[in-house]
Amino acid sequence: MHGAFPSSTLDKQTIADSLTEILHHSFRKSLGFCTLQSEHKMSPTKILHTLLAILSLWPLRSALAQTSPPPLPNLELPALQSAGPLGADLFLQSGSTGMVLVVVRDNQVFFHGYGETAPNSHQLPTQDSLLRLCSLTKIFTTDVLSKLIADGTVHLDEPLQRFAPRRTVVPKRVQPITLADLATHTSGLPRELGTPPRGTPHFTFPDYRTRWRWLPNQRLRTTPGTAALYSNVAFDLLSDALQSAAHKQYAALLADRTLNPLRMQNTTFFPNPEQCNHLLIGAHDEGPCTVTEETAGSSGLYSTATDMEIWLKYLLQTGSPVTSTQNQAAQVIYILPSALVSQKGLDHAGDPTGIGLGWIHILPTDAPSHIIEKTGGGAGFTTYIAINHASHTAIFLAATDGSGDAHVNFFNAANNLLLAMSGLPPLPPPPPKPVVKRKHKRRKP
Repeated sequence: MHGAFPSSTLDKQTIADSLTEILHHSFRKSLGFCTLQSEHKMSPTKILHTLLAILSLWPLRSALAQTSPPPLPNLELPALQSAGPLGADLFLQSGSTGMVLVVVRDNQVFFHGYGETAPNSHQLPTQDSLLRLCSLTKIFTTDVLSKLIADGTVHLDEPLQRFAPRRTVVPKRVQPITLADLATHTSGLPRELGTPPRGTPHFTFPDYRTRWRWLPNQRLRTTPGTAALYSNVAFDLLSDALQSAAHKQYAALLADRTLNPLRMQNTTFFPNPEQCNHLLIGAHDEGPCTVTEETAGSSGLYSTATDMEIWLKYLLQTGSPVTSTQNQAAQVIYILPSALVSQKGLDHAGDPTGIGLGWIHILPTDAPSHIIEKTGGGAGFTTYIAINHASHTAIFLAATDGSGDAHVNFFNAANNLLLAMSGLPPLPPPPPKPVVKRKHKRRKP
């Protein structure tokens, strides 16, 4: 099959609107949200810091302006069916019990199930097998965020404090936590609130009351917006903020704005007994299939390969006659890692070159092999979505834990599967991590 790469995947107005929002956000943060009134005149030092903050955004402007690779000549793209053997190789090396693979190129779709639905079931996973999306839930949260930004309900630079329960004080460090900080893992909050009580089902902790009682007592690890630390609790707080802004329970808000319009009928926080009977099971007991609304912003969604096919078409923005397409600004880069003091927990699939609203970018945006991705894992599942806009190709994988050892970096292998289906060479292997020699300390008697 012959396929031409598009010359552009983001229109200039979208880029301009995104840049304006980011500049506005950063400018206000650099001013500490002060107004330029006579009684609050800025000192020369403050003015200098403000100018430096704005100048630091020019690299980001370049990143946004290069959100699509240059046009390439027509290439012979592999048939989608060739994804089958590639998926089989990945599955065997992963040591998983079961796995599903969905590949979408434009409006063409490939699906394959590998392994078993549960150990010794001797049944292949199907398109209707129930899956835990884990942290892929976050890109549904930022989809709702982008829609509420578009209709003026919220703004990226609004402080979380504005959406907090009454008499709850959100901690600050130099400047307040904003919605943008929560969505880009730069809030200064830790990865988790704490360890769930023993016997707590997966993705049911912490609930709304627990996290909002916990938050006022926290000391932020970094100044918001200056360092990235992957945070699940930040995304649960983000969904709480969207719920407050829209005056609607977040699960209902997600259904109204995203799931119902896309007819994703099996994507839910509330699986029924019939759906739970089709949940893929790994090699270990991961507890019950139950309601996961408590972590609706970070990790609680269940879904199926059928629904994820719809989701990939939506993300690819191919203009399918049967589905709408995502707002293009939802996938752009909002922070350059090089502008941060540090970043941790964002490199599971490769070194990030850009941080978006829940999304991570790999390789320069003007490279044909540029990938936009989101990883997930937990409750016996590993999940992944990766997009190559240059070839209009996207993949979704969900795999359950096996009893043996994995012999492959799952996310890196998935990236190479995506690039192979895009007619592009594989990524270079990640460099080996240096061996750290540890001093053996004598135990105290």
